[in-house]
Amino acid sequence: MNTRERFEKVRQEQRNRFSLRTRLTALVTLEMLVCVLISYGVDQLLNKVFPWEVPLELELVGVCLLVGILVTSQLSKFFFNPIKKLRGAMDKVAEGDFSVRLEEKSSSKEIMEIYTGFNLMAHELSSTEILQTDFVSNVSHEFKTPINAIEGYSTLLQDSDNLDDDQREYIDKILFNTQRLSSLVGSILLLSKLENQQIPSHQVEYRLDEQIRQSIVALEPAWEQKDIEFDVELDRVSYLGNEPMMRHVWDNLISNAVKFSPNGGAVKIHLVKKLKRLIFTVEDQGPGLSEEAQKHIFDKFYQADASHKQEGNGLGLALVKRILTIEKGQIAAENIPEGGCRFTVTLRTK
Repeated sequence: MNTRERFEKVRQEQRNRFSLRTRLTALVTLEMLVCVLISYGVDQLLNKVFPWEVPLELELVGVCLLVGILVTSQLSKFFFNPIKKLRGAMDKVAEGDFSVRLEEKSSSKEIMEIYTGFNLMAHELSSTEILQTDFVSNVSHEFKTPINAIEGYSTLLQDSDNLDDDQREYIDKILFNTQRLSSLVGSILLLSKLENQQIPSHQVEYRLDEQIRQSIVALEPAWEQKDIEFDVELDRVSYLGNEPMMRHVWDNLISNAVKFSPNGGAVKIHLVKKLKRLIFTVEDQGPGLSEEAQKHIFDKFYQADASHKQEGNGLGLALVKRILTIEKGQIAAENIPEGGCRFTVTLRTK
């Protein structure tokens, strides 16, 4: 029996249950009957205990109020507990965990239908995600082998002394674009693993400011070529997180700042600790972001430079966003009034 047939069977069983409307109608009717009976009993008791007569309407109001409070407290558990469970499951799905399921046991037909529908949705999303992941992973691996071969042979040809200027230029272009393609395949594989939570969450405590400095130094060829000046102020701070993954965050953000800054421009990089938060900012002197770009800047394959004149594959910031989501961090992008763009990363700390 496949999943859809199983869910259809559950729905058939649910039809034999009482609907929520029927239960509420019966409950309200029962509540009114109980109020009347209790009021009558209280009236008889008060008439025997006290010499004066207590108005029946007052007794009825008091009893109804007391019974209403008791019934409402029980109804709130009946209604809100299933909703809380559904909300928790939806949050997990939103974070990319499609394995979550709700237990299909409830006295309410409507709640059972909602739970069944949610489980069907989660199952379909999981199946689609697995298919997509397998496809991306297999295709990326198939691409990676010939790309590595082309890159290796191009490097060997580049070292040859028997090349004229045109041939050397062609090989340089082949090598450059092969490296770009290799970087794209690597980014797709990493993003696919992150989205499917296949990266082990290995948490270690390390110096975050030192890691950022390492990223700046590693990108020295790029910013030296453009004669970029750096204004770096980093507080000495420790951070508990996935060190290799966080390195991708700083590499991508600083690389972007260098890429979009003009020749002879400046890049500001600051890291400060405020209470239990670490705030990292990187500013460039580039063209800034359009209103449309600010909406989609963290989407996969989105590039703010529609002309594709700048190098990139549109996956760097999507990777950054996903890594920070896993690390329970946040990132925001905004334009600077004097020109350029600022990215702000906020991380939790002790």
